[in-house]
Amino acid sequence: MTQRVVVVGGDAAGMSAAHQALRAAKLRDRSIEVLAFEATDRTSYSACGIPYWIGEEVGSGDDLVARSADAHREAGIDLRMGTPVTAVDVAAHTVTAGGEDFEYDDLVFATGAQPIIPDWALVDGTLPDHVGPVHTLADGARWLDQLDDRSRPVTILGAGYIGLEMAEAALRRGHQVTLKSQGRVMSTFARELSERVEGGLRDAGATVETGVTMTSIENDDPLILAIGLEPRTSLLEGQVSLSERGALRPDRHGQVQEHLWSAGDCCEVWHRVLDDWAYLPLGTHANKQGRALGDALGSGGDSGLHFDGALGTAITRFTVGDVDLEISTTGLTRTQAPDSAASLLTEGSTASGYFPGAAPLAIHVTADPSSRRLLGVQIVGGPGAGKRIDAAAACLWMGATVDELAWMDLSYAPPFATAWEVLQVAARRLAERL
Repeated sequence: MTQRVVVVGGDAAGMSAAHQALRAAKLRDRSIEVLAFEATDRTSYSACGIPYWIGEEVGSGDDLVARSADAHREAGIDLRMGTPVTAVDVAAHTVTAGGEDFEYDDLVFATGAQPIIPDWALVDGTLPDHVGPVHTLADGARWLDQLDDRSRPVTILGAGYIGLEMAEAALRRGHQVTLKSQGRVMSTFARELSERVEGGLRDAGATVETGVTMTSIENDDPLILAIGLEPRTSLLEGQVSLSERGALRPDRHGQVQEHLWSAGDCCEVWHRVLDDWAYLPLGTHANKQGRALGDALGSGGDSGLHFDGALGTAITRFTVGDVDLEISTTGLTRTQAPDSAASLLTEGSTASGYFPGAAPLAIHVTADPSSRRLLGVQIVGGPGAGKRIDAAAACLWMGATVDELAWMDLSYAPPFATAWEVLQVAARRLAERL
């Protein structure tokens, strides 16, 4: 008997799941058919690349598309574009799309997230052309049109990753930029690091206003909303259990309950250091979750792939004129860490001090004083600083102590690091204090 799979959502998680399900089924000589619905006219694209498209570092929106609809179809997926699913009946095993009901044996719910839009930003229930988020390729095209006149000042509400990246894009285009936020710039970072990023914004010419609560649209200048995402799960409300945030919580194979599977930004993930569920919408998680899900689904449960959680690892940059900052984090923030946790800020250099291009950086390390287990690392610094976070993330993944990080065998040459790598110096200094 052929297993009929319906996928709701045609981006990273949904399409990763669909392709892996077909591959896994073929390897095991199982019969499977996949029908997928995507509400928009685009599929499998990098939303993370949109600010760089707007900032004119990426040539076009098409460059952000990893796989076209036709490529998905050639792989054997019956993909229906521009066809939103309007209802899901979990008990009856049906979805409704285009006014028609479709039965399924298994449902992959991969609807992603939606930007948080405050009520005051709506006019007669819709967003004005000059106000909105940066979430889809259509958003990117609209902002390119809105920012065509480079004399127009731009206001950005929200000072997290997207807010920072859009400030960079607008400044590089020559706009006057005001960044507004209720809290600090990059507020999940240690205050000392947050202040460094804010200083970089100001040095690049941006106006930064913190502790601000907007309640209305102030003028007709572009207003970019970058205040966060929320899971898009309204189709399942009242039918399955959702978290307080409204997200799904699939197991490590992507299964929510029998015949219902989910992956991507509509889900929470297990935080390996926090030891609890967390909402971490990011393409890397969506692709990994989708692949694990598809393998379990296509293999009939005989799968060796599983998604074993996340650490909250993230990275971005702010590069405008003479300001060149890389910003990265992994593990617990200082506010997430228990009150008993110990933290220390260490300053150093991205390369040997005598080497041309060596840039300053600061590393904030947090650890548990009793077990000495590394809990979190945050980095802000010049070119070459940011990807150091991956060594810290590897240590966190394996449950290493600050002592073990301090004495690991990491690479050294003058163009890349100091003889004592600064990440290890930071870990060693905290270990000595413990």
